[in-house]
Amino acid sequence: MPARLTLSSGLATLALALAIPATALADGAERLTRMLEPLNTYSADFEQQILDGSGQRLQQTEGHMWLSRPGKFRWEVKAPYEQIVVSDGDEVTLYDPDLEQATIQPLDERITHTPALLLSGSANELTDSYEVKSSQQGTAETFTLEPKASDTLFESLRLTFYSEQLAALEMTDSTGQRTAIAFDNAEQNGNIDDQRYRFAVPEGTDVIRQTR
Repeated sequence: MPARLTLSSGLATLALALAIPATALADGAERLTRMLEPLNTYSADFEQQILDGSGQRLQQTEGHMWLSRPGKFRWEVKAPYEQIVVSDGDEVTLYDPDLEQATIQPLDERITHTPALLLSGSANELTDSYEVKSSQQGTAETFTLEPKASDTLFESLRLTFYSEQLAALEMTDSTGQRTAIAFDNAEQNGNIDDQRYRFAVPEGTDVIRQTR
């Protein structure tokens, strides 16, 4: 059975086969802020791969995600097994139906440093917390973010846009392991019902509640 997706490793990233030249834009942080600020909602199908330091694929999953700023997020893994991560802006719930277990914890600074929830926060806060570099080739524009603090869950994060629409994310942790996600059938600023971000824990589920 493949390794299970975790909140820290499984939410958001893509290994780009495209080689982007080092044609850096003048101000990566300012440019990224301009790209993210209009992003109020976002939904898309995704394909995620987890790769080890040598590029060997450890896991592949697929599903759908929804995001509404500020702080609301739903991530559903549909294959090869189900898993759901939901943020209502105050708490994050990680639900695993196979284990019949739900973990609920506050949406604090540590959690917002996971890639899946980074985009649901303020663009200014994102660029304040990370060093941002950018490069461009045609309609493909890539931003590489390196955290300024030492207590984050990854060493670097890449966001790729095509024609100014978010298309891919890639996270690399301190071991060299990469979590890579490509988005498809994306819709920006569509109508998403707030009920999407409310999760009713099924009866009989083992609930683990964590506090700050």
